[in-house]
Amino acid sequence: MSRAKPEVLRRKEPLRVGFLPVSDCAPIVYAQEAGLFSKHGLDVELRRETSLATIRDKVINGELDAAQAPATLPFLANLGLDSDPCACISAMVLSLQGNAITISRRLWDEGVYDAVTLREHIYRAWGRRTYTFGVVFPLSSQSFLLNRWFKAGGIRPEVEVRIVTIPPDQMFPTMKLGYLDGYCTGEPWTSIAVQAGSGVCLATSAELAPLHPEKLLMVRQSFSAGRAQEHEAMIAALLEACAFCDLPQNRPVLSEMISHPQYVNAPPESIRAGLVGPFELANSPPVAGFNLNIFHRFQANDPTDEKAAWIINGLYEMLEQKMAERRTFERAPVLKNIFRRDIFEQAKAFLADQSVQVRTEAESFVTQLGA
Repeated sequence: MSRAKPEVLRRKEPLRVGFLPVSDCAPIVYAQEAGLFSKHGLDVELRRETSLATIRDKVINGELDAAQAPATLPFLANLGLDSDPCACISAMVLSLQGNAITISRRLWDEGVYDAVTLREHIYRAWGRRTYTFGVVFPLSSQSFLLNRWFKAGGIRPEVEVRIVTIPPDQMFPTMKLGYLDGYCTGEPWTSIAVQAGSGVCLATSAELAPLHPEKLLMVRQSFSAGRAQEHEAMIAALLEACAFCDLPQNRPVLSEMISHPQYVNAPPESIRAGLVGPFELANSPPVAGFNLNIFHRFQANDPTDEKAAWIINGLYEMLEQKMAERRTFERAPVLKNIFRRDIFEQAKAFLADQSVQVRTEAESFVTQLGA
């Protein structure tokens, strides 16, 4: 597809792009703050949303043109699970992994160090109390990871533990008040609990499901078809942003940038723990934050069939009896067409000749921030 000049893409109304207050919103925030959207001819208005359900509903209803969404969301929208069915697609993965399982300090002090010891603890308290864990969305990668972690320890999810939906920025205060015994979510909401002495991190998605697709750019199919040049331009801007966000030397700048109230609204030192390090993981030395969120390495942004298959298989695993037939990935053509590599490749090709310019502009931006 030929690219129109940037000024041709500008419209009276800005593109409304939603995001969540988690550290992996960094590429979207950086693209806005560094002027990458504007560079590609886009006028973008970022909208901080409180929950994944809100992101879903606003994309489906047209209140958002695009959004940083959990990897499962366009698949769920197409299936019409827990919402009206809506043809949505993704032509770009924004990040890989980045989640963590946290338990309360009280549970840790009582001898819970992993899923196996949690099972023993549950059985000792059987009939006297129910242990409650939080996820940000019922059918999300966090749900996949938490359920698999439970099952590995012999715990039956929703039978021996209760799982509830909590917005990411409410995880820590809800656990601190005693309403949650643990949760699975993205940074910085694990590091905040650990640094406050209220929680202990037992596992990360880097070990539970290395390089799994976490967040992606979600749009309605009608938007992608009707405003194809703007969609491609948005992906091009975010590809530049993801490349910037994955460089270790840029992570301190990002930690400060996304900490502001209009973005993640969390202490910079907590965000820094997840993006830069050291990240405190129980039963092991502190790990480099650089390995938690992956924005560009390992072909992270490519919406491959393998990434789609991981999502679909996870959904089938979670839905179980709700699906009349567990179809294979190859037998699900509607779902298979949700990841649009053709659009991704068009945006990627456009950037191929600009690599030197992109690198120079990124270095200049960091220099200005540090001045």
